[in-house]
Amino acid sequence: MGFLKKLFGGVSRPTQKEYYVFNVKCKRCGEILTGRVDVDNDLSVEYESDGDMFYCRKVLMGDGKNLCYQRIEVGLKFDSKRKLLDRRVESGGDFVD
Repeated sequence: MGFLKKLFGGVSRPTQKEYYVFNVKCKRCGEILTGRVDVDNDLSVEYESDGDMFYCRKVLMGDGKNLCYQRIEVGLKFDSKRKLLDRRVESGGDFVD
């Protein structure tokens, strides 16, 4: 076992994940929903900007406690370094800070 540790460098460290977390409030029932974007995997390239911007679309829906199943659609734009440029609620709610 010591030979394999020397060969492959020992224990591997888990990679640190980076998320963008946001909250929205449903316009119909007032429930606050939390969304999360994995900036390493959830982003899509926006080709209209020569590939230096990324876009993510999330659709959130409550758990049904209030008998409300309103869908809240959120659009997020990121720069090439995965930093948020613009966020927009397309329908169904508003951002909560």
